[in-house]
Amino acid sequence: MRHGLRVEFDEQRIDALFASLKNSQHPGAAVGIGLRGRPVYRKGFGSANLELPVVLSPAMRMRIGSTSKHFTCLAYLLLCEEGRAGVDDPLSRFLPDLPESTARVTVRQLMANVSGLRDALDLIWQFSNDGSPLSSAEILSYYQDITDVNFQPGASWCYCNAGFVLLTAIVERLAQQSLEEVLRERIFDPIGMYDSRLRRWDTDFLANSATMHSQSSSGAYEKAYARTAMSGEGGVVSTVDDMLRWLAHMNEPRLGSPATWEMMKAPHVLPNGVSTGYGFGLMSRRYRGVDVLHHAGSVTGGNSQMLKVPDAELDVVVMLNRRDTWGMQLADEILDACLPELTRAANPPDQVTAEGVFRSAATGRVIVLQRPSSELSWTGEGRQVAVIDGCGVSMAPDTQGVLWPTGMYDFVKVGLTLIGDRHKPNSILCNDFGNTDELFSVPPARECESDAVIGRYHAHSGGIDARVFRADEGMRLATTNRFGATEYRLECLAQNIWKATSLGEIPWGGILSFDGQCRMFCFSSALRTRLLPFQRTSGR
Repeated sequence: MRHGLRVEFDEQRIDALFASLKNSQHPGAAVGIGLRGRPVYRKGFGSANLELPVVLSPAMRMRIGSTSKHFTCLAYLLLCEEGRAGVDDPLSRFLPDLPESTARVTVRQLMANVSGLRDALDLIWQFSNDGSPLSSAEILSYYQDITDVNFQPGASWCYCNAGFVLLTAIVERLAQQSLEEVLRERIFDPIGMYDSRLRRWDTDFLANSATMHSQSSSGAYEKAYARTAMSGEGGVVSTVDDMLRWLAHMNEPRLGSPATWEMMKAPHVLPNGVSTGYGFGLMSRRYRGVDVLHHAGSVTGGNSQMLKVPDAELDVVVMLNRRDTWGMQLADEILDACLPELTRAANPPDQVTAEGVFRSAATGRVIVLQRPSSELSWTGEGRQVAVIDGCGVSMAPDTQGVLWPTGMYDFVKVGLTLIGDRHKPNSILCNDFGNTDELFSVPPARECESDAVIGRYHAHSGGIDARVFRADEGMRLATTNRFGATEYRLECLAQNIWKATSLGEIPWGGILSFDGQCRMFCFSSALRTRLLPFQRTSGR
């Protein structure tokens, strides 16, 4: 490991990175850079609210999304330091009414995202996104209906937002306080983060807050509100100034013991010896030869990135109130501008792209290889795209020709080795966090494909009803659970493999894979729901 990495700070060079956001007619970004624990750059670009003549500033509250997770983990660990709980306690100790598949998970596995639990929030968003607002208690209650898992606890890594809703409930029961009070009294106020707090809803009024902005199908900006309450998984609002204070505190923490912070930062290692790169709400990665500690966040109408480069004593915070620009990418560009000793960016790899649909005979998992499209414009020009568990991911080959996720999904350690022709492989060898699986090419759809899949289906886990039917505009999937309903457009990709795209403003979707007799299908989505089984209940 290198120490004392040289920093060259050029204010005008940083300004240039955000020039495209310096428009009072559009939402924008607030940016902060700290060096050796002191702020050296604090600026806002763009509008805080398109209805008001107010420019974003580093002192304005914005949502930080999943960056909230490490605060929730720290809150639990501080309670552990008081002797109230242990890191390896099972969830059943605190939440005795959970089904067995959830209750046996440990808090360590929950915080490290290796629990294997299905993400209750993903199931709500995917299958009932037109419903009424849901409280944290209602989200928590959905685990009563979820009776299976993505994988056995501890066996692999899979991001699970709702795991931190469970963690929120545990912290609140241990502390006998709301998470709002726990975070304020035990973390935010002691650090001087007086503008930071947990904010469950966007529909209340909170002084000094920027508005989040999403885009409609026409491209126009509109106010963005989350339908589900936000808690420990992504509910914190903060400012660039507060987050710089927090990053400076992380250099020599006053809150939490050295052992606590070692657990927070150290990536979890799976039984197969593979590091997940994820600690307790904090990620570790190598960026152009340097170690970076970080966690990004994404919410309806905005996103953020918080990162540290310990060897350079460099801290970066980027917070946006729009979803068409990514803080993760901008933060990396700040590193490029400030760290002259970074290794040179690799030459663009051979961009030969493969196409095809592949399915595992052993697990049923489906991966689709395709070229970039307008709906996946963020993947980068000429990049290979792989749809893994229903999510389009940009891929690039390493020196051995194995494809790995790049850009915003580089934390997903899923490597793909193409077997056979590089353009039309016969199969794919998938290395998922050290767990291997071979997926074979699926033949084209048969002429009778559409008629065969029409019918009604039910997912026992999650209590979800589904209907596949033919509409005037084409094949459709309609789903309902106790929280609401969703309708999807269906596109046949290959024999018994269909792509589902939500007809609503938010582009939810996934992959449906039917068995040979169309007696059931499995739904995979968002890298969070794997092969959720739906059994046929009737022919129409």
